[in-house]
Amino acid sequence: MDQFFNVSGQLLEGFGENCIIFIVTLLAAIPLGLIVSMGSMSKFKPLKWLTKTFVWIIRGTPLMLQLFVVFYVPPLVSNGSVTFARMNAALIAFIINYAAYFSEIFRGGIESVPKGQYEAGQVLGMTKGQIFFKVVLLQVVKKITAPMGNEIITLVKDTSLSSVIAIPEILMRAKDFSMQGLIWPLFYSAVFFLAFCGILTLLFSFIEKKLDYYKG
Repeated sequence: MDQFFNVSGQLLEGFGENCIIFIVTLLAAIPLGLIVSMGSMSKFKPLKWLTKTFVWIIRGTPLMLQLFVVFYVPPLVSNGSVTFARMNAALIAFIINYAAYFSEIFRGGIESVPKGQYEAGQVLGMTKGQIFFKVVLLQVVKKITAPMGNEIITLVKDTSLSSVIAIPEILMRAKDFSMQGLIWPLFYSAVFFLAFCGILTLLFSFIEKKLDYYKG
């Protein structure tokens, strides 16, 4: 029993690292993703193609590779004058990666709103900002809730990739136990992910029901 509590405590401590990556990534990647989506829809073509190229590169390469690049490349190209702490490197890579994915979800949601909605707002004398925040955004939130929920749940599981740059998250802790001859902590770590993802699934189901007032 003492062994179980010891393992549980260390896995919970490791899962705290996963939660830090999850929360910070979510708080930073959502607004950054919205900014990137605006760039990809810009009428200024150089900005549009630059943004689309950025999104294409980030979405087309593995997150694991991006973690390696952020952590190992800066000190190599700067002769050691630029380095990132392991957690900072992980956060930078995760934020950039998920901002690119979120931007495409935002772009799809915004472009799915009929142009008639914009025209109606203009007829009513609303500014572009008012049209976006009071008319378009409310419809976009409804449309993107499901895909955003999927990406956010994926983010929970992807946080385990941070172990490739030696961040002591939950799976790395479980692997350490396996090297000591204890295999069950690897399977036990799945309970933490299942519980977290289960809570998020219920939360997004609740949000979707709350947004059912809009049927458009």
